[in-house]
Amino acid sequence: MTRVLVVAEHAAGKLNGSAAKCIACGASVPGAEVCVAVLAADGAGVAAETARLRGVTRVLHVRNPANEPALAVVLAPQVAKLAAGFDLVLGPSTTFGKDLMPRIAALLGAPQLSDVMAVESATRFRRPVYAGNAIATVDAPSGRPVVATVRVASFAAAPAGGPAPIETVALDVPLPTSTRFVSVSAARNDRPDLQSASRVVSGGRALGSADNFKLIQGLADKLGAAVGASRAAVDAGYAPNELQVGQTGKIIAPELYVAIGISGAIQHLTGIKDARTIVAINKDAEAPIFEVADLGLVGDLFSLVPEIEKLL
Repeated sequence: MTRVLVVAEHAAGKLNGSAAKCIACGASVPGAEVCVAVLAADGAGVAAETARLRGVTRVLHVRNPANEPALAVVLAPQVAKLAAGFDLVLGPSTTFGKDLMPRIAALLGAPQLSDVMAVESATRFRRPVYAGNAIATVDAPSGRPVVATVRVASFAAAPAGGPAPIETVALDVPLPTSTRFVSVSAARNDRPDLQSASRVVSGGRALGSADNFKLIQGLADKLGAAVGASRAAVDAGYAPNELQVGQTGKIIAPELYVAIGISGAIQHLTGIKDARTIVAINKDAEAPIFEVADLGLVGDLFSLVPEIEKLL
């Protein structure tokens, strides 16, 4: 049996969609027993939500006032303590996971893998390299735990199942006092989270200005979709950095991806290659985006997008 520990990402009392995908990754390990760690100031609701996911054999609920807000420097020693006896420790390839998992690996003196996209065994994994243009098969040393981040775009979310038992765990771990939380500044909106949304509408440099980028937001609102942007649009100041999709932004796998005024540079295509259906709108019929699009509209986006909105 392979014992797998998944570190659940959550915020505002709700489980992040990345957790269900990490659980699916862990469950794909042959002979796996998947436990999920929920670290929070309270977290009872998150633990109960986690326990209802298929593939979870046990939820380890760690309550500590220091866990709110979730700082990697505080969470890492606790997860490292929990990881005793586990063969594999997984977290998402999100900002949360990329910050936390290397710290856990360092505390455990364990190897760490990034962006696991497929599991062949408890010590053999596949991950993308060269911006996703090649896939590397990696063998991790056996006999000690492996820490890894999961490329959430490569896994379907674990469906409802369970419920699994919830175990409240008290950890006697010294926590660092040299780091303190000051504040967080983030854009707030009612749209779905970009990395977990089933529909995404993205805009590119062809929109021409931040004011014109509102066309993207209007269509996204009609579709109930998240908003994304190409690197060129972000660099031009049309959209904030957290909306960037691509190799140097967010890797996503929505059911529907609408690319408006995006030419289709290789770094952008890396971020959307797992999307189920890609729709492209561009006035250049030779744009590379049309080579990967399932549906394409050639024309002026400033005419086509309002027409599509009217039809919706």
